[in-house]
Amino acid sequence: MYHFSYDEVQSDSVADAKDRERQLLAKSIDLLKTARKAGAQSRESIEAILFMNRIWTSLIEDLGHPDNALPKELRANLISIGLWLLREGEDVRQGRSDNFDGLIEISEIIRDGLR
Repeated sequence: MYHFSYDEVQSDSVADAKDRERQLLAKSIDLLKTARKAGAQSRESIEAILFMNRIWTSLIEDLGHPDNALPKELRANLISIGLWLLREGEDVRQGRSDNFDGLIEISEIIRDGLR
C-alpha cells in the first residue's frame, strides 16, 4: 500500500515523490507521538512501529536500487539511518527500549530534509 517502486517514483515528478515521502513520514511521526503517550507496550506503539517499518523498508529498498539518482554517499547515509530506525523500533517493540523521542527526532529531520 505504501510501497513505492523505483519505476513509480521515476514516473512522477521529483516534487511529487518528495511530497508523498514527506506525507508518509509525517503520518509515521504522528503515530509515534501517539504511541509515546500510550506507552511502549500499547497497541498504538505496535501500530506506529509497524507503519514506520513499512516506510523505511520501502525507502531502503529504493535507496539501494542501482538506478537511484541520489548521490551514492547520501544514499548510503540514508540507508544507515533507516537501518538504525528499524533496529531501534524493534527494540521498542520488544520492550528493550522506549526511545520514541529518538525515532521521532530522526524521522522529523529526514522529513524536513525533503523540503
